[in-house]
Amino acid sequence: MGSPGWRNNGVPRDLEVRRRQGVTFGLLEKRRTRYVIGDDFTFQLPDAHPDETQEWLDSLDNVINADGEPRARFLIAKLLKHAQDRAVGVPKTVSTPYINTIPPDFEQPFPGDEDIEGRLRRIVSWNAAVMVTKANIAVDGIGGHLSSFASSAMLYDVGFNHFFRGHQNGPGDHVYIQGHASPGIYARAFLEGRLDEADLDRFRREIGGGLSSYPHPRLMPEFWEYPTVSMGLGPINSIYQARFLRYLQHRGIQDTSTSRVWCFIGDGETDEPETLGSISLAGRERLDNLTWVINCNLQRLDGPVRGNGKIIQELEAMFRGAGWNVIKVIWGTNWDPLLAADEGGYLVRRMNESIDGEYQVYKARDGAFVKERFFGPGPELQQLVAHMSDDEVWALRRGGHDYKKLYTAYKTATDATNAPTVILAKTIKGFMLGEGVQGGMTTHQVKKLSSEQLIGLRDRLQLQDDISDEAILANPESPPYLRPAQDSPEVDYMLARRRELNGPLPQRTLDTFVPLTLPPHEPFAEFEGGSGSVEVSTTGVFTRMLRSLARTEEFGDRVVPIIPDEGRTFGMDALFKELEIYASRGQLYEPVDAHLLLSYQESQDGQILEEGITEAGATASWIAAATSYANRGVPMVPFYTFYSMFGFQRVGDLIWSAADSRARGFLMGATAGRTTLLGEGLQHQDGHSLLQASVVPVCQVYDPAFAYELGVIVENGLHRMYGDNEDIFYYITLYNEAYTHPSKPDGIDEGIVKGIYRWERAPEGRDHKVGILFSGSAHSAARAAQQTLAHDYNVGAELWSVTSYKSLREEALEVERWNRLHPDETPRVPYVTKHLETVGGPIVAVTDYMKAVSDQIARWVPGSFMPLGTDGFGRSDSREALRRFFEIDEAHIVATVLKSLVDQGALEPKVVLEVIERYGIDPDSLPPELDTP
Repeated sequence: MGSPGWRNNGVPRDLEVRRRQGVTFGLLEKRRTRYVIGDDFTFQLPDAHPDETQEWLDSLDNVINADGEPRARFLIAKLLKHAQDRAVGVPKTVSTPYINTIPPDFEQPFPGDEDIEGRLRRIVSWNAAVMVTKANIAVDGIGGHLSSFASSAMLYDVGFNHFFRGHQNGPGDHVYIQGHASPGIYARAFLEGRLDEADLDRFRREIGGGLSSYPHPRLMPEFWEYPTVSMGLGPINSIYQARFLRYLQHRGIQDTSTSRVWCFIGDGETDEPETLGSISLAGRERLDNLTWVINCNLQRLDGPVRGNGKIIQELEAMFRGAGWNVIKVIWGTNWDPLLAADEGGYLVRRMNESIDGEYQVYKARDGAFVKERFFGPGPELQQLVAHMSDDEVWALRRGGHDYKKLYTAYKTATDATNAPTVILAKTIKGFMLGEGVQGGMTTHQVKKLSSEQLIGLRDRLQLQDDISDEAILANPESPPYLRPAQDSPEVDYMLARRRELNGPLPQRTLDTFVPLTLPPHEPFAEFEGGSGSVEVSTTGVFTRMLRSLARTEEFGDRVVPIIPDEGRTFGMDALFKELEIYASRGQLYEPVDAHLLLSYQESQDGQILEEGITEAGATASWIAAATSYANRGVPMVPFYTFYSMFGFQRVGDLIWSAADSRARGFLMGATAGRTTLLGEGLQHQDGHSLLQASVVPVCQVYDPAFAYELGVIVENGLHRMYGDNEDIFYYITLYNEAYTHPSKPDGIDEGIVKGIYRWERAPEGRDHKVGILFSGSAHSAARAAQQTLAHDYNVGAELWSVTSYKSLREEALEVERWNRLHPDETPRVPYVTKHLETVGGPIVAVTDYMKAVSDQIARWVPGSFMPLGTDGFGRSDSREALRRFFEIDEAHIVATVLKSLVDQGALEPKVVLEVIERYGIDPDSLPPELDTP
C-alpha cells in the first residue's frame, strides 16, 4: 500500500488528477519511485485557448496509441526543428535517437584510397601490437597498451591522412593524442621513416635512449607536443589552446585562422572533472576551431563506462547543452540497409533501449549470440536479419571502424561554424585483437600476445602474405615488425598525404615566426630606489611592474596577464581600463562602473585574460601562452596571478604537465604566506605552496621580500627563458602586506638569483654573533629582533635575505654529488655554506611558510641551525596574533636565537626564561601544528 495521498507507483494522487485534466509533468518512468521537475513549470503564461491546447494533446495521444512512441518522437522532433527554423525560440533538444547524426544521404564522398589506407592501418596496428609485446617480453611488466589504439586506429588514420595539418609551412594544427594510443603513433612514425626498429625495441626503456611510455615533450622534445596521459588535462588544455588562438588572432599578433585544435579522448576519461569542466567556455566562445573526438569503446580501464546506461547519450546531452555541435558515429555503413528497412522503428527502439553493458558483451562473443540476444526479442527484428548469416551479423561494424562515416564526421566538423564540435565515435576496445581480448573486462591490462595470438591477429589483419607462421614461431621472443620499402605504394601514399598536409605529426618544432624583443632594464630600474616612506605590498609592486612591462615598446604586446576572478583583491583593477580584458565579441554592455576612472573594460583585442573562478582553466590558459613559443612560433610571456593557496594545491597535476610541456612563464602566488592574509583562515592562508612548487624540477621558486628583489628575479627570468631559451618557469610569491621597501644595495644581483645574500651586517661591538635568515614578509620580525638582540642582549645578528631555498638546495646537491664522484679532487663548497660560514655563530631562519621550506638547506648550514615557520592550519585573526600563534614574531625569534647561544654554552638558560616572561610566551602551550581544536 502506498502512503496516504500517494499512488503505489510513487506519484502524488493530485498530480495524477491534474495530468488527466491536461496538465503535463516531466516525471520519470512509472517504474521509478521518485520524480523530477522537467518542463513542468516552464510555461507559466495563461492558456488563452485551452480547448485548442487539449486538441494538440489529444492528437499526440492518438499518434502514440496508433503508431507507437517512435512515431510520436519523430513528429515532435520535426515540430521542434520547424519551430527553430521559424525562430520561435524553442530550445534545441539535448538528446537524439541512438543512431548516426548524419544520415547516409548526406555523407561526404571519401577522397582517399580505401584499400591502401586499410592496409596501412593494418600494418600500423600490427607493429603497435608487436612493439608492446616485445617490450614486455624483454622486461616483464614494463607495461604499455594494446587495446586503446586497437579501438581508435581508424580515428587517427582518417585524421592523419586527410585532416591534421603539420608545421612545415607554419604552425599548422594542434593535435592532442590520447596517451594510451602512443604505440600506434610510434608505429606510424616507424613507417614514415622517422623511427627505426631500434627505437621501437626500446619502447618504455628511455634510459640510454628509447621511446617514452606516453606523449612527453620533456623527454622527446622533437617528437611529442602535448602531454595527455594524465587524464582530463589534454581536454581542458585543448579548449584553452583553441581560445588562445582566437586571442592571438584578435590581438593582431598572429593569423591563426587556418589552425585547428583536435583532441582525442577516451569515453572513460570524461569522468575526470577537468574533461568536461570547461566545455561551456568552448560553447559560449563559439570555438569552431576546436574538434573533440571521443573514442566511445564503452570501457574504462577496468570495466564498462556506463554498464547500466549509455555514455554516448549522456555525453550528447552534456555537449548539446553546452552549445557544441554533436556528431554521433555509432553504426557503420553495413547497418544502413537495416535501418532503411526498419519502417516501424523497431530496430531504433532496440538500439535505444540496449545499454552499454550489453553492447560490450555483444562484441566479446559472436554473430550467433548477437543474432539471438540483440535481434531476437521480437519477430520484427528477427525478420530484419533473417536473410543474414551469423558471420554477416558479426560483421556489422561500429561507426568508429568505418572510413566513410568517420571522414564525413571530420569533414562536417571542419566545415561547421560558430560552435565547437564533438564526434562521439563508437568503437570496440581491443578491436581485432581476438577472443579473450576484444571487448573483455581485462582488455586494458593485456600487455603482450602469445605467438598463437599474434598469428591470429596477423590473419585478421590480412597480413599472411607478408608475415609467415615461421617468422613468428621461430623466434617467439622477437616477433617481426612489418615495414614496406620507402618506395612501396603504401609508404609512398602515406608520405604523399603528409606532404600535402604540411609535414609529419606529431612533431615539435622551435621555428620562430614572430620574434620577441626583450625589454630594456628601465622597467625594473624604478624599483631599485625603494619606496621611501610609502608603504606598498609586493603584490602592488608587481602590478606596477606588469603595467610597465606591458607599456614597453616591442615587448609589451607579448605580455599575457592572466587572473582568476580576484583581480580587485590583488589590486589589479587598475589594469582593466588600460590593458582591457579580452572578450571575443567585445563589450556588449555598459558596465555599472563606467563613470569611474578605473572602470571594468572589455574588448576584442584586450590583453588581460580574466578566467573567472577556475584555477584549472586559468592554468590551462597559462600553459597555452607559456608553450606558444614552440606550438605557434610566437613567444608570449604569461603572468598568471592567483591566490597562492589555490595554486599548486588545486592544480598540481596541470603544473606538472606544464613542466612536461616545457612551458615558459611566470606563476605569481599572490596573498602569499600563512599570516599576511589576516581575517581569512584555514582554507585561504598558504604555508606550503613553496614546498609544492619545489617538487617540480624545472620550476624556479622564489619568495622575495622587497621590490628590487622582485625586479631582479623577473628580469633574470625573462633572459633565461626568452633570451637563453631555457625550458623553465617561475613561481614567485607576492604578499598583500604593505610596508616600506628599502633601496637596492650594490652587488647583490647574483645573491638574489642564486637564493641568498647578506642584507645587513651585525651591529658592531656585540659579544655574540648570530645569523638570522628571513624570506618574504618575515623580514619585519627579523629586523625587529635584530634591534632587540643588539640593544638588550649584547647579540649582534647579521640579517640574510633568502630569496630561494630551492635554488640553494639544488646547487648544494649538485656540489655534493660532484664531491662524491670526485673523491680525489679538492672538495667544492656549496654556495649557501660558503656565504653563511662567515657568520661565526648559530643561525635561525624565519619564514611565513612551513619549517620544511628552510629545512631544505639545513645540512649545509655551518654550525647550529633552527628553522621557524608556520606549520599547522591557518586561523582567522590579526597579523600580530597569527605571528604570535605560529611563533614567528619578534619574541620567538629573540628567544630562539638566545636558546641557540645557550646550547653553545655562550649564555645561561635564565636569559631565555627572562625573554619568555618578558613577552608573555606560554611555554606549555600546544605546538601550532598540533593545536587543532
